Amino acid sequence: MIHIHHVNLQPIIGGGEIYTRALTRALLDAGAHVTLYVHPAVRLWDGMEGPGLNRIQVENEEQLLRQLPAERAIVLAQSTLSAPNLERIAARHRIAGFAHLPMQQRSAEGLRLYRLIFTVSRYCIELLKRAGLRQVYPEPIYGTADVARGNEPVLLRSPYVVDRRKFRDVLLGHLETLLGTKGAGTAFSKGPGLTLGLVSLIAPIKQFPALFSILAPLLARRPAVRLEIFGNGGYAQVRDLRRALAPLGGRARFWGYQSNVGAIYPQLDYLMTGLPEKEALGLNALEAQFCGTPVLAPDAPPFTETLADGASGFLYRDPRQDGGRHFEEILDAILAGRPRPDPRVAAKNHLEKFTHAALVERARGMIEALSDLE
Repeated sequence: MIHIHHVNLQPIIGGGEIYTRALTRALLDAGAHVTLYVHPAVRLWDGMEGPGLNRIQVENEEQLLRQLPAERAIVLAQSTLSAPNLERIAARHRIAGFAHLPMQQRSAEGLRLYRLIFTVSRYCIELLKRAGLRQVYPEPIYGTADVARGNEPVLLRSPYVVDRRKFRDVLLGHLETLLGTKGAGTAFSKGPGLTLGLVSLIAPIKQFPALFSILAPLLARRPAVRLEIFGNGGYAQVRDLRRALAPLGGRARFWGYQSNVGAIYPQLDYLMTGLPEKEALGLNALEAQFCGTPVLAPDAPPFTETLADGASGFLYRDPRQDGGRHFEEILDAILAGRPRPDPRVAAKNHLEKFTHAALVERARGMIEALSDLE
């Protein structure tokens, strides 16, 4: 039986952590033994126990190096590792890694020490090859929807993630501790009209401020449209998104990070994504579809892999190209009564490649490739 040492040291929950949890389960079901190294601050891993799985909490790379076995082992890294420590691991172990972000305005140097590189979309595979990396696994390891992450009520929480490296974030964290978040504890309920939603980290790769600097004025001119934001981010990202959404006034509401996303998606008429080129796949788009919620996304990779246009939602021309005119046409058609597709029915065949069963089959291919590493 292959033993995989699976590493994700991220201290917050994003798509990569949700993906790590789903892939760990798939590797176990494919016959691997897995030791999972995770940050203790992340509660997503709670309850992940069972035959073949050992979970070790480590706060940093130095602790990871001490916990990895002395004998030669297979290490699969999900989170980015620093170059010096990656070299130390590569000198002792057979190491493979995931590229969770596309090679757009990014250096590929941090990936060159991996003996094998996996990624989550054909879009990312092509970009890795263009960056000169030859050790790229030839098939995308598509993720799967994993909405059973909690059963807490959907209540208003702080939209901020406190980055302890930034004085402004630390100060904001102290102020929120002292004063509390205004309206904290208010339960979410769907308002009248058309409800669009974001269910995502408010992170730079999403490019939400750039997207809504174009789209928010269009939404503001349609009083029936509301935007609900479920997720958190650093001070600057939240500030910039608030500024971009200012034309919507009280019709744009921030709810903070929520674990019970399965209770959110069914209350949205459509999920919205960010801009495309810095996205690897879009797990939130998959989650929404599996919950029956269609998606509105720019017509570009990777969303052309994630969505079936007209069946699991609607693809619109990148608003940086046309000022949002195509988005506006789709929005007006929806407001005029265009039928809302249910992806579980209309895109059933498309969604099959994003199921747990499909991920288990991909995990079997991964296991074979990892076993062949010298």
